[in-house]
Amino acid sequence: MFEKVVTIYTEASPNPNSLKFVANFFLLENASKDFPNIESTDNSPLAKELFENFPFIQRIFIASNFITITKDNTADWLEVIPTVKQHIIDYLKAEKDIFLSGIEVEIKKETKPSTNKNSVIENQIKTLLDEYIRPAVESDGGAITFHSYNDGIVTVILQGSCSGCPSSTVTLKAGIENLLTRMMPDEVKEVVAMNG
Repeated sequence: MFEKVVTIYTEASPNPNSLKFVANFFLLENASKDFPNIESTDNSPLAKELFENFPFIQRIFIASNFITITKDNTADWLEVIPTVKQHIIDYLKAEKDIFLSGIEVEIKKETKPSTNKNSVIENQIKTLLDEYIRPAVESDGGAITFHSYNDGIVTVILQGSCSGCPSSTVTLKAGIENLLTRMMPDEVKEVVAMNG
C-alpha cells in the first residue's frame, strides 16, 4: 500500500495575521467553509483539531486546495509555520475526514436568469463578482460572496484572510466598489461588507 503524497506550501496574504497553507490536491470542490471559532467546527474534525492544538489560531477558512489560518498577535508566523504545516501534512496523510458527511458548505451557486428587475441586477452583480473579483480574493486566501442588493447598495460577505484584514477596506472601496460602480453606474452606488 502506498502512502499518500501530501505537500503543503505557504503563501502570504494582504492580512499579516493570515497565511494560506496550499495543498497539492483539492480539499473542497466548488465550495468553501469559514470557521470563525472552535464552536463552529462540529462538522470539520480538521478545523477542530487545529483550533485545539494551536491556541493562537483565531479563524480557519477552507476552500478548494488551501486552508487560510488567521492567528492572533501572540504568535509569530516564522516560529509557528513549521509545526502547523507538519500537523496539516500528517492529518491529510492519515486520510482522516476533513469534513463529516452532511456538512453545509458555502457552495458557489450558478446564477439563474430572472425577470424581476432587482433579480436581474443581482445576477449581473454576481456575474461581475465571479468573473473579476473572486479569483483575486481567492488568490489572497479569502472569499467574497454576494449577500444582497437594495437601493443601490451592494452588501458582500468577506471570509478567510479578508475577514478583519487591515487592507480589506481599501480592497472593498478601491477595488470592488470602483469596478461595480464603473460597470453598473445607474444601479450600484456603494458596496459594503459583512464579515462572514
